[in-house]
Amino acid sequence: MPLVLVRRPKSPYWIIRGTIRGIRIEETTGTTSKQYAEEIRAKREVELLEQSIHGRAATTTFAHAALAYVEGGGSDRFLAPVVEYFTTTLLSKIDQQAIDNAARNLLPKGAAATRNRQVYTPISAVLHYAARRKWCDKPVIERPSQPQGRIRWISPAEAERLIDAADDYFRPLLVFLFYTGARTGEALALTWDDIDLGRGHVNFPKTKTNFPRGVPLHQRVIAELQEQSVREGRVFRRRDGKPYTLPDAANRDDTSAGSRIRSPFDRACRKAGIANFTPHDCRHTFATWHYQANRDLTALMRLGGWKTHSMVLRYAHTNVSEHRHTIDALPGGKSGDLEDDLEET
Repeated sequence: MPLVLVRRPKSPYWIIRGTIRGIRIEETTGTTSKQYAEEIRAKREVELLEQSIHGRAATTTFAHAALAYVEGGGSDRFLAPVVEYFTTTLLSKIDQQAIDNAARNLLPKGAAATRNRQVYTPISAVLHYAARRKWCDKPVIERPSQPQGRIRWISPAEAERLIDAADDYFRPLLVFLFYTGARTGEALALTWDDIDLGRGHVNFPKTKTNFPRGVPLHQRVIAELQEQSVREGRVFRRRDGKPYTLPDAANRDDTSAGSRIRSPFDRACRKAGIANFTPHDCRHTFATWHYQANRDLTALMRLGGWKTHSMVLRYAHTNVSEHRHTIDALPGGKSGDLEDDLEET
């Protein structure tokens, strides 16, 4: 069966499908133009003939590897523009320089963190998937350096001022963020099917790390949710009663769920007199409070959905009051101690 161009119902791109000398493929061309797609199809026929002679590792393209990665359960977030950029580029040609060029071309004004998240990460995922199948060598990718992550948190007293200053419809969401550590997008996507008030539990079925997790609900959160008159569909809603829109995974510029609640959040901050505080900082605040109260990094990691201990260590680094006695034990900690210590030496 020769290679042909077809369309899938949910994809704007032309798909190459067919079999050449026993090698069957179905992969995206990464283009909506039939003319360009036809050129890619012809090129792939030549490559598949070479593959039948030299083996798959020499002829697998990024588009084919990306399709296999997604169909194998991998995340397609931020992947579309990368596939469109590399299309039929052979995996063997995608080295550090090629990846750096892709980042600069796809996100010419992007910060290091943005390029890392939207270009380096999806490319790395596809290449590692391909390497496990012997389609290419295991990649070693140098990522752009980026500044240390920002940690901004507020005290319980400041949080109380912020909650009191929030609009009535917005207050339950604010309390929820402070007492669950949920990312804003996770909270906005919740439905009442994910909430069990009797058990005092919330389930986050879809998270940033693609691993579902559950979190026990604080009594204060339960009290706020019990006051809600509507208990179907999305849990948190705008002033007009409609659910918040969620980020579009297909739009690489639409990544921040926090922008959906920025207006009521900023309004509450102004009324409470709290500056330089963002919706995501509620998550930092939860983590800081939790570590201060429990000194348990493993529990914090599991509840907040962080992947590694190193990601939550930063909250331990900002909470060192339990070591105060070691500082007070230094010379001069008590009146007259320094003179006594100097006399002894």
